[in-house]
Amino acid sequence: MSTNSQPTFLQSLIAGGLAGTAVDLLFFPIDTIKTRLQSPQGFVRAGGFQGIYKGVGSVGVGSAPGANGNVQRPYFFATYDTLKRVSPLPAHLEPVTHMLSASVAEVVAACLVRVPTEVIKTRAQTSSYGPDKSSLTAAKLTLANDGWKGFYRGFGTTIMREIPFTSVQFPLYELLKSRLANFVGRKPLYAHEAAVCGSIAGGIAAALTTPPRCAENSRDDSTKEKLPSLGKRLKTIYVTEGMPAVFAGILPRTLWISAGGAVFLGVYEWAVNGLIGW
Repeated sequence: MSTNSQPTFLQSLIAGGLAGTAVDLLFFPIDTIKTRLQSPQGFVRAGGFQGIYKGVGSVGVGSAPGANGNVQRPYFFATYDTLKRVSPLPAHLEPVTHMLSASVAEVVAACLVRVPTEVIKTRAQTSSYGPDKSSLTAAKLTLANDGWKGFYRGFGTTIMREIPFTSVQFPLYELLKSRLANFVGRKPLYAHEAAVCGSIAGGIAAALTTPPRCAENSRDDSTKEKLPSLGKRLKTIYVTEGMPAVFAGILPRTLWISAGGAVFLGVYEWAVNGLIGW
């Protein structure tokens, strides 16, 4: 295989679908338990430990053509790889290319599939429409009750949350891959080598974006008053609770995303390099 081979849009889409499905199926039970623990209904009423794969149908659909993975998604990679390939920016601005490509790809992935899939998955996981309702039923009831806008609830928040993370993760991931490839004198990297790069990049991005995530989680949507900005909420947390509160949850968040990044990006590189080699 040529070291300069680049995946086509279709190859990126297929490889991203395989990687997204792998990581979703692996982490889905943990995600279900976490979602139920955070449910206003309470853990037991939301389903407890029963049916921990409930809602996996929406994830399967979301991972193959679009996405709902913990770190990246097929439409994301199809867009990301395409934008990298056609970028007019010179080589010395490659990190900027990676940052802009990742940001646009994040918006595309969230707009097309991620947010609607997340809405359906969460409602199925927490039995919002009843204990025996499937993902398809949850989708139909969401459409009937809230219309199409119901599928995009939280779209703006998702974009604001994910773009900073992606803007750190992918330039760093590409840098680590490039440095490791130079060190071993071989391109492309093996899947396990890319997985290590993905794990490190995801973990660092997770740690650096923990403060804004803490500020976002502190918002109270029940009040009718205008909410303070993210910066003001972060300052309030720091003043009233100290620095540890600003980085609350940094260890589990970093470990979780590091694991997800290793699985997703390792499988992606394995799949896309295999497709290019056909």
